[in-house]
Amino acid sequence: MAAPATTQCCAPIAREPLSEVDAAELAVLLKAVADPVRLRLLSMIGSHAGGEACVCDLTGVFDLTAPTISHHLKVLRTAGLIDGERRGTWVYYRIIPEAVNKLGALFAPLAAPAPAAGAVDVELITV
Repeated sequence: MAAPATTQCCAPIAREPLSEVDAAELAVLLKAVADPVRLRLLSMIGSHAGGEACVCDLTGVFDLTAPTISHHLKVLRTAGLIDGERRGTWVYYRIIPEAVNKLGALFAPLAAPAPAAGAVDVELITV
């Protein structure tokens, strides 16, 4: 029989509760990425060589019209997740790292979580 392992139950994943202002700001970002097309666009722009992607590189990947892709890009831009620059007839988009990092920080586990008040140790026994 293996020795029982002890682990902390229900460790917090956030340093502190969100303020009303922070929650409102994050809700805008989360709402913007709560669509599969926009989430894919954001990941495509963020992972594109050189840190920016031409709209011409984004439209052919989806089975959507150009105006629909433009709408999704506008939602991401309005939320402050991406920025764009017109060069000739094309627009080049890039991630705004500070905004995307806010999303990542919301779900990033703490490096060394402090024990929660009233934390309970749970003993896991494998048979």
